[in-house]
Amino acid sequence: MDKSSTRTRWQAYYSTSFWLRRRKLQLKNEPLCRMCLARGIVTPAKVADHIEPHQGDWNKFKLGALQSLCFDCHDRAKRLIDLHGYGLDVDDDGWPTDPKHPANKMR
Repeated sequence: MDKSSTRTRWQAYYSTSFWLRRRKLQLKNEPLCRMCLARGIVTPAKVADHIEPHQGDWNKFKLGALQSLCFDCHDRAKRLIDLHGYGLDVDDDGWPTDPKHPANKMR
């Protein structure tokens, strides 16, 4: 089975009444984007994001920790973290702020 058919199979999880209730509760309890707030920006959250990707595992999907994110942070910044294992934000000097970034491992 290829990755796209596996992904399609677990996309149905997001239509369950369980998930819709959990998402609503997450966004009610944490209405602002966590990643934006960490940068001092107030942005309404629209996505209940699994902090650790569940990769279709039903137990991780149901029980995994969530965070609230705006669409931009979810679709860009969090996606890069999921793909590479670190974020690409930089400080005023242009140095990566994520301690997991390879440049910070050389320090």
